[in-house]
Amino acid sequence: MKVNRYDPVSLSGFSPFNKEFRDLSQNSTLQTRQAARQDTGAVGDTLPVHVGIIMDGNGRWAQGRGLPRTAGHEEGLQTVKKIVGEAAVLGIRYLTLYTFSTENWKRTEAEVGFLMNLVTTHLRREFVFYREHGIRIRHIGDLAELPPVVRDEITRAAAETAGFTGLTVVLAINYGARDEIQRASKKAGGADISAFLDLPDLPDVDLLVRTGGEKRLSNFLLWQAAYAELLFRDTLWPDYTAECFREDLTEFAGRERKFGGVK
Repeated sequence: MKVNRYDPVSLSGFSPFNKEFRDLSQNSTLQTRQAARQDTGAVGDTLPVHVGIIMDGNGRWAQGRGLPRTAGHEEGLQTVKKIVGEAAVLGIRYLTLYTFSTENWKRTEAEVGFLMNLVTTHLRREFVFYREHGIRIRHIGDLAELPPVVRDEITRAAAETAGFTGLTVVLAINYGARDEIQRASKKAGGADISAFLDLPDLPDVDLLVRTGGEKRLSNFLLWQAAYAELLFRDTLWPDYTAECFREDLTEFAGRERKFGGVK
């Protein structure tokens, strides 16, 4: 059933995705990132290739401070930038962020509209940050059902960062794992559905982190996280720091993964 979407105000008058950014060299950024990776002893010798994060707790963080839920989303966005930057420096290859689920349309029209605008403005505002860190942006979820201005900005960000070779940040927007699997099944027609998922080339999740104290997957990457190591934190997302991220990577490095076999 199609849900009535709140279409945020168009912001098409501003965008940093201009041609002059496209051919700028990433050499100095890559050298900086490589130098920073020399100091990764705190996270152990084994880094996950793909980390998925359920960023939970924005609303509770705000309410605990007597603030509107939107203030929590804004603060959570600052955490996103910190963790993306840390992942890029450490050499994580893929980071998938559960940004907006297919179930989140049930929230108030005002909150949904705020979140849609937050996604749009963030993608435009942070392009220089992505370029400086060599970060590629990709999307997973049902793009067709998003408001046109949001859909256009996601498409633009993915196109303009397609050549960047550092960390790949996958934004799960209007995403639900059941929805993804159902759509893939229809396309597959009885064939292996893995080739028909939203991003068939996306490696399986190695480490899945959920903040906010809840201990469930909430319809996030059910196919890709079949053998993921799960880590649940009480920390609310706006309070999640680069140190927290490193601690979680250290926890991952200490786990023995058997994938159904015996060692």
